[in-house]
Amino acid sequence: MSRKTMNAAGLLALVFASALAVAPTAPAHAQAGLSEKDYLADLPIVLSVSRLPQRLEETPGALTILDRQLIARSGARDVADLLRLVPGFQSSMSFEPYAPQASYHGNFANLSNRMQVLVDGRSTYSPFLSGSVGQGLQTVALSDIGRIAVLRGSNSAAYGARAFLGVVNIVTRNPAETNGLSGHLAAGNNRIGDAGASVGATLDKLSYRLSLDRRADDGLQGANDHNQVNRINLRSDFRLSAVDTVELRLGRLATDAGTGLAGSGESPLRDIRAVSNHLQLDWRRVLGAEADLRVSLSHSDESYHDRFAFSLLPLGIPDSLFLDFGGSASMDNLSLQQTLRLAPALRAVWGGEWRREQISSRPLYNTDAALVSQFQRLFGNLEWQLLPDLLLNAGALLERQTDAADSLAPRVMLNWQPVAGHTLRAGLSRAYRPASTFEQRSEVRYYYSNPLLNLNNVLLSTTFLGTGGVQPEAMLARELGYLWQLPSRRLTLDLRLFDEQIDGIIRQSKDSVTGIKFYRNESSFAIQGLEYQLSWQPWNGAQLSVNQSVIHNTSPKGDISSAAAQRAGTLTLLQQLPWGLDVSLLHQQGSDKRLPDSGHLDQRSISRTDLRLARRWRTDGRLAELALVLQNLEGPYPDYAPRAQFQPRAFVTLRLHQP
Repeated sequence: MSRKTMNAAGLLALVFASALAVAPTAPAHAQAGLSEKDYLADLPIVLSVSRLPQRLEETPGALTILDRQLIARSGARDVADLLRLVPGFQSSMSFEPYAPQASYHGNFANLSNRMQVLVDGRSTYSPFLSGSVGQGLQTVALSDIGRIAVLRGSNSAAYGARAFLGVVNIVTRNPAETNGLSGHLAAGNNRIGDAGASVGATLDKLSYRLSLDRRADDGLQGANDHNQVNRINLRSDFRLSAVDTVELRLGRLATDAGTGLAGSGESPLRDIRAVSNHLQLDWRRVLGAEADLRVSLSHSDESYHDRFAFSLLPLGIPDSLFLDFGGSASMDNLSLQQTLRLAPALRAVWGGEWRREQISSRPLYNTDAALVSQFQRLFGNLEWQLLPDLLLNAGALLERQTDAADSLAPRVMLNWQPVAGHTLRAGLSRAYRPASTFEQRSEVRYYYSNPLLNLNNVLLSTTFLGTGGVQPEAMLARELGYLWQLPSRRLTLDLRLFDEQIDGIIRQSKDSVTGIKFYRNESSFAIQGLEYQLSWQPWNGAQLSVNQSVIHNTSPKGDISSAAAQRAGTLTLLQQLPWGLDVSLLHQQGSDKRLPDSGHLDQRSISRTDLRLARRWRTDGRLAELALVLQNLEGPYPDYAPRAQFQPRAFVTLRLHQP
């Protein structure tokens, strides 16, 4: 990053901070988004780290929480874009891999498939796309999200193979809190056109919310990246008795986008489509003050359409060669979990999970038969208060998968609180990621038929051929952490030092003679570094957040596994002003990094500044908000591929909702 750019960004932040310092505090009636409860509420309780309900100082790992206020005031239109506010994360807004994606500590490939994304506890990765989380991040609209809890580090000890490098848990809003009608519209340059509406009600023991929305724009400059995302989601909570609750979730996601290169024969300009549906049923019984039993059943399916004609003959001569990358997959999941207090100083959670995945795709596997993988998991975690100031978390997950050896992923973490508000963490964990179905069993062959030439299903080429025998990736992670919480000053600092040793990473390779691509285990390397996040509310209506990561990857020079920027950080400033005005400033900067769809180092560092100006008011008993969002004020930067640029964007949003 040039000194000029850094100075300009620093000056902008300084001017904004100075304005906040002299701004009068908004009167109570103008602060529609905040209340005294927001500042005096207990420290957040999280479930997604050990599966036990824990405060931040008790969790066995570093956690970032993106709350409702930050989500609404960030100006982001996408969960992947929000995750760039988490230290150590990288985001791409490209739809070439079917949807925008995010990764932690490096992408390693053009699909992000070493991270777990949960939506209300349901795993949403794509088996068809080798475990990619891109589609999962699109499952629900931002307006339906209550908060996003991100564990920075491996969590296979709680969630298995797909939590190899982090867990993103998206928690939707309780339908009892979203009664009435709500809607939003957005329009701007780059053909941004978003719209959404929801309706909710509470009827005695039943509460529900039905929402539908669309997100659309022309995508990245220099790429055939136009896109439209359409969603419909239903959540219904029913209180059967004083101790029993049933929650039902239904949803459908359809993504249409452009891809391909002009003038390319193998990948021409074309449209692709991805559709997914899900059904989730959760039952919870309260067994006591600190004990409960949960059973969850879910089904989801996905389909991908990417088929186009490819001619080997001169224009005008009939041809029948098609390239096809499409197919479908389905997932069924059943899990049981019990939380209980074993002794005054000892809590535990244990459970089991059965999962079945099925993939069908003749183009990718050269068979009409469905490829089935099954997973069985047993997990448990103990939280033991060894001393008044010393807490031990010890847990493990045993996993059995079709065509893979059994694996045991343990974790142990000590949390020491020598002084109130100061917590030191130290621990280690081991994680595994078995090869995906495509990495293990791909067989992509192209056949040619032409009746004029009396040719029928002649094999032209084989581009992918799974060799089998690919062993699971393994990681040993060590970390030290420091958490400083000062509620009286509304300040939190979280610091994490990490050493992640990865063995046998699975990587795409090519036969030097035949040119056929396959997957194999490659050499070991380490990811080491430091990351921190600071959150401070200096006065009512203001919030300052700073995070930074410094990452060193020991993989060989030229190896594209080092996709993460060595240095990256974000600054977020939020301020509510009188008369219902609201201002947000977000600045991101990062050093050079390798792009997901590029094998070389991109020489331009990322520097991005977003500004949001909004005003709230009441109309006919409803709350309204009009906002102007300016994204990327500092000019285009490469995203996903060197040719694809995230350009400056400006759009206006209008929101109406019940108070």
